[in-house]
Amino acid sequence: MSADASLAWLLDSDPALRWQVERDLAGRPPAVWEATRARIATEGFGAQLLERQDPDGQWAGGAFFPADFDFDGPEAARGEQPWTATTWTLNMLREWGLDPKTLRERRTAELLAANSRWEYDDLPYWGGEVDCCINAWTVANGVWLGVDTMGLVDWFLEHQLPDGGWNCAWVEGSTRSSFHSTLNSLKGLLAHETAVGRTTEVTEARRRAEEYLLQRGLFRRLSTGEPVAAWIDHFGYPYYWRYSVLNAAEYFRQAVRFDGGTPDPRMAEAVEMIRAARQPDGTWLQAGRPPGRVWFEVDAPAGAPSKWLTLFATRVLAWWDSVPDRG
Repeated sequence: MSADASLAWLLDSDPALRWQVERDLAGRPPAVWEATRARIATEGFGAQLLERQDPDGQWAGGAFFPADFDFDGPEAARGEQPWTATTWTLNMLREWGLDPKTLRERRTAELLAANSRWEYDDLPYWGGEVDCCINAWTVANGVWLGVDTMGLVDWFLEHQLPDGGWNCAWVEGSTRSSFHSTLNSLKGLLAHETAVGRTTEVTEARRRAEEYLLQRGLFRRLSTGEPVAAWIDHFGYPYYWRYSVLNAAEYFRQAVRFDGGTPDPRMAEAVEMIRAARQPDGTWLQAGRPPGRVWFEVDAPAGAPSKWLTLFATRVLAWWDSVPDRG
């Protein structure tokens, strides 16, 4: 596939994906990609999710799991997480670039404050709970919808582990950070700082957590230098909670854009893993999303070229290769 054909293939997409291609790969002017972005609320994936919002502000009747999820049933036995409840849906809409005014006009934040409780201890939605990843998504979704989530941001400062990261298993006594938990926590803190501005304490916490990943080259054990697990180069979209070097590299691209500077050279091996996964036609293949019920599919099946992953990987490589003598 030629470069022109690849771009045309990517542009033939849902507005949630197309506007990012227009802005980041095609170099279209703001008037073009902003108009495409505005269509998320009325067309395609975004509109379909908005149509599924419950009158009480939730999706599927629950905060993290749908109301009908049986924790002792076959889905749970298979280890499947449904991806239809409120948090997962807000994550998708936010990450796709939906203008939050659409949900603010629906008083979504207020409705969730009144009606949504976490499955863990029946805690109120915007107060978060004990899981780092859940709390990070609550911070990101909260600032997006205009909620004051500073209490949860402080929670991250209080629960940062000595090695610099976070682990959702801290409540079971874990004192070592997790790649998954650390990346998701970083995303939440970056969303907070991007929305409301920097504070010394939050920036320093984010720097320590970034250093946790960078010291490990985004994929190695610090103790042995060996890859931490097979999932480091499992590129599947949607990511949901899963770590991969592509997911991490995209975070660092956004962080450097916010903070200024250039890509950290310690990412070099991870970036080359991303480059090595590029197919001869310039696409990246879908490795498969995490199992579980969804409202509808948003990307190619496993083994097929993925427009989402091709966008993310192409964008990361362009950012990395923009540094002289590095591409």
